[in-house]
Amino acid sequence: MRKLRNHLIGVQQGSHVMFSDFEDGGEMWTGRGPREARVRIAYDEPFKTVPVILTALAMFDIDERTNQRADLTHGNVTEEAFDMIFRTWGDTRVARIRADWTAIGEVRADDEWDV
Repeated sequence: MRKLRNHLIGVQQGSHVMFSDFEDGGEMWTGRGPREARVRIAYDEPFKTVPVILTALAMFDIDERTNQRADLTHGNVTEEAFDMIFRTWGDTRVARIRADWTAIGEVRADDEWDV
């Protein structure tokens, strides 16, 4: 369990179209085998400590003629930003993905200074 040491908790949410590969024949739509799309997401303002990140598929468009394989995760989380990562593999053809995210963590008070 993560315990927050601050009474000021910040929550920021967003939604991002990670790719739309069917329009231009991108790798997620035309490729085979392991593939990855990675998007750097910056917060509106930095957190005091590294926040907890939640990600979820908000919209997916996957070819019905192939196996539907999808892995949405995150990495490289800092006080300022994180990477949202989508992976697929095999013969899966992914046209587009939109992912939602939430960051929850400690934030600085207006009168709190770093000396």
